[in-house]
Amino acid sequence: MRNTHKLFNQLGFTLVQAIFILVVLALLGAAMVRLLGVQNATSTMAVQQARAFQASRSGLEWGARRASLGVGCSDSFTLGGFTVDVTCGITPYSEGDPSGYPVYQIKSVASWGSSGHPDYVARTTQMRIGFP
Repeated sequence: MRNTHKLFNQLGFTLVQAIFILVVLALLGAAMVRLLGVQNATSTMAVQQARAFQASRSGLEWGARRASLGVGCSDSFTLGGFTVDVTCGITPYSEGDPSGYPVYQIKSVASWGSSGHPDYVARTTQMRIGFP
């Protein structure tokens, strides 16, 4: 009779273990879901940053072409959802050539979204080019 009394005192102990395991597994699952979301956002931002860099490079090439034609090369335009701002400065250069020629300092900034938001991406590229 004593042995059965000991068994009755331990009833429910397995229930506590099962609840503990369920809670631990639920927390592990929630952590994995969060990690997957962060990984997805990181991958998306990496692609956006690469696109911003290429849009900025396109702005440089556009500015270089405009400079080679001798027309203004400062402007803003939209390219694939990115706002590209191209600015151009001119410096005279005359080494070895008394008549000199202009050297263009071209800067291109491509941005997506607005500053301060989590999806904001911007890339800046610069180049100098001269046409003797």
